[in-house]
Amino acid sequence: MTRIVIAAALGAATLLSACADRPAGSAATGASFGSATASNVIGQAAYAYADRRLVAMSDKFRAEAPDTVTFDFDKAVLDADARRALDAQAAWLKAHPKVRMRIYGHADKVGSEAYNDRLGLRRARAVVRYLVSKGVERNRLDAVESRGEREPVVQTEERERRNRRAVTQVAGFERGYVGDSMDGKRALLGYKEYTFDRIEFAKASSTSGGGG
Repeated sequence: MTRIVIAAALGAATLLSACADRPAGSAATGASFGSATASNVIGQAAYAYADRRLVAMSDKFRAEAPDTVTFDFDKAVLDADARRALDAQAAWLKAHPKVRMRIYGHADKVGSEAYNDRLGLRRARAVVRYLVSKGVERNRLDAVESRGEREPVVQTEERERRNRRAVTQVAGFERGYVGDSMDGKRALLGYKEYTFDRIEFAKASSTSGGGG
């Protein structure tokens, strides 16, 4: 036991002597100290930036075009009001050609949950077909999904038109988009470029002379 204690003490002494000629705190300010944490912070900041941009574009869409159309009871047919709303959506999408959308269909709570899931999907598909007929590229509509009766606007078991709806939401951006937003892939690319620049800068600094 005594030998172990002595060995540990000698090791600690050797470590202290190795650091004795360094300024206090130099390890904490070295080029490699905390690099993993710094990289994580940079990456998180890039994605947070992308998320904020996505939220901003979603707000812009809702401010400039109606995002919701409603349906008659047990129907997935677009009436005149719905078509006018979707005309505005199509015009907005043509003005923002790099934005991708997602369509969610909904139903009220009359009927079985399984039936309302199918009905919600029919409503979402009706919206997609109409937008495509107005010149919106189908591959910009990322997903068509039914929420059935699970997300009512009005909490009621009765018929409620506001619950019988399809909602169009901003889902993301096309590759290479440099307009009002930044998608996750572009944020990651920016992060990689930033990291590469930092590495190259560190290499150059390690081979250059010190300042006076």
